[in-house]
Amino acid sequence: MNDRAAFTTIGGLTVVVVCLVGALMAGGGVRSSTLDVTALPFVNACLNALSAALLVTGWLCIRRRRIVAHVTCMLSAFAVSTLFLLSYVTYHYHAGSKAFTGQGWIRPVYFTLLLTHIVLAAAIVPLALTTIYRGARRTFALHVKIARWTLPLWLYVSVTGVVVYWLLYR
Repeated sequence: MNDRAAFTTIGGLTVVVVCLVGALMAGGGVRSSTLDVTALPFVNACLNALSAALLVTGWLCIRRRRIVAHVTCMLSAFAVSTLFLLSYVTYHYHAGSKAFTGQGWIRPVYFTLLLTHIVLAAAIVPLALTTIYRGARRTFALHVKIARWTLPLWLYVSVTGVVVYWLLYR
């Protein structure tokens, strides 16, 4: 696959994912489903925490020049994040969204955190795919250049996903 085809595919996947999640959030889910999805928010928080742990471990591995372990951790983080996305879409399709009921100073904190989480989660889709693509193509200078942005943003999204869960379901 050449770069043009790869970036067209990455762009197409990004649009599909962002539109799907946006439609679910705007539509509110079916709510009449008989599927019990009550455990999925906790599962999603666990998947986010695991993704964060894998990202940090992968970063530590590359700092120690353990290439195979780095690749394994980063691809595992991507797989876990993909599982998260599937679980997240399933939950919101069947249950809709849960309203935040916190009051006082925590309310603007929560919504600021949620807004940055959502925006950066959308940005992570093309960043992660591009970073993986550049690593797979062995264009390491370009891989490192984008990974320096992808890692902290992806880590932020993973960690704030756990925090948002805790604030919403505690």
